[in-house]
Amino acid sequence: MSDTYVKFRNEVLAGGATDRDGQQETAGGPRAVLAALGIVALLVLLGWWSPWALLFVVGLLLSIFLHELGHFTTAKLTGMKVTQFFLFMGPKLFSFRRGETEYGLRLLPLGAYVRIIGMNNLDEVDPADEDRAYRTKSYPRRLLVITAGSLMHMLIAVALLFGVYAVQGQRTQTGRVGLASIVKGYPAEVAGLQAGDIIASVDGVTPRSASQLTALIRAHAPGDVVSVVADRDGTQVVKQVTLGTNPDDPKSNIGFLGISSASEVGWKSMSTPSAALHSVTDLGHAMWASVGGVITVLNPVNIYQHVTGANNDPNTQPSTVVGISRLSATIGQESGLGGILLVLAGVNVFVGLLNLFPLLPFDGGHAAIATYKRLRSRKGRPAYRADVAKMIPVTMAVMVLLAFLVFAGLYLDYAKPPG
Repeated sequence: MSDTYVKFRNEVLAGGATDRDGQQETAGGPRAVLAALGIVALLVLLGWWSPWALLFVVGLLLSIFLHELGHFTTAKLTGMKVTQFFLFMGPKLFSFRRGETEYGLRLLPLGAYVRIIGMNNLDEVDPADEDRAYRTKSYPRRLLVITAGSLMHMLIAVALLFGVYAVQGQRTQTGRVGLASIVKGYPAEVAGLQAGDIIASVDGVTPRSASQLTALIRAHAPGDVVSVVADRDGTQVVKQVTLGTNPDDPKSNIGFLGISSASEVGWKSMSTPSAALHSVTDLGHAMWASVGGVITVLNPVNIYQHVTGANNDPNTQPSTVVGISRLSATIGQESGLGGILLVLAGVNVFVGLLNLFPLLPFDGGHAAIATYKRLRSRKGRPAYRADVAKMIPVTMAVMVLLAFLVFAGLYLDYAKPPG
């Protein structure tokens, strides 16, 4: 068994790097500075492309940091030893030590981690520190520490919802559909429709949502002429549009207009007590919806069907931070800061629940092991010690699934952008 595999296996099971003092020197120097400048340059480039997307990414990074801060704080409070607190993954760029903990930045912006000693029976711990290891603490303490990251996501979501509701109000659809953009050279532009137009009717039927507008257009074939009535800055305009063929599916017999549309949204103001109440109740609704989302996202059949084109439902399409950032750019233009914060709230709820999935390397896997040990360690029996080595095949299968999900999500984000 190679040292590289053992190190990778132990770090996956431990939830972070297993370096000991002296095993990996603290990075720094010109290469680290250059890499850090590269990360900053990417953020600047993102901000140049869309300030709203940059705001979303920064908010996401802050959420990841707060997730790990939840683990860190509860571990310290429950007497566990924390040796590392790093933002990002991969090779070290910079680090410094305060007391027994090393803090720092790594190269790859793929998450963060807090290293707590003794996460499982394969994790070697200095005998002098054994009483401060995660595995030696009581079940309530272990459960608190391992779920603290997901609990932090829920607190972030409630705080974001309350802030938006109290200041700007609750985001609601007005029942009107607007044209977000027009594809040059295609029927909508040729007929004279413009971005910002509100669609009053299509052949006499008033669409109440973007999906209904799409359905009205797709009910026709290429070459059909439809009458589109639009509200443009308070003035009604009528356009006769000859539908074309979808360039991505030229053999299709479905009409193509050449637009991207969005349901118009407004903001319903509410009192501070009402904002507080709705931020909690809406969190519950979001959690319930996200349970199904987590199951769908981790379903390899769903991922495969989207990649092969067998499933084109945007509601079940896997996505990554690339696709969500693109979507946030559009939402920011439509709804401003409030819209971005609501997206962040939804992402926090989803990530918090995903982390509770009861298999390693998710936090929920550690929680499931702790619960199993608790059930096996009944009164009159010696304390049960779970052998995580038995979970390695399943854990590696989950890692392969996650890699498949990431690569498929990246492909779909470019081939079929969300929104």
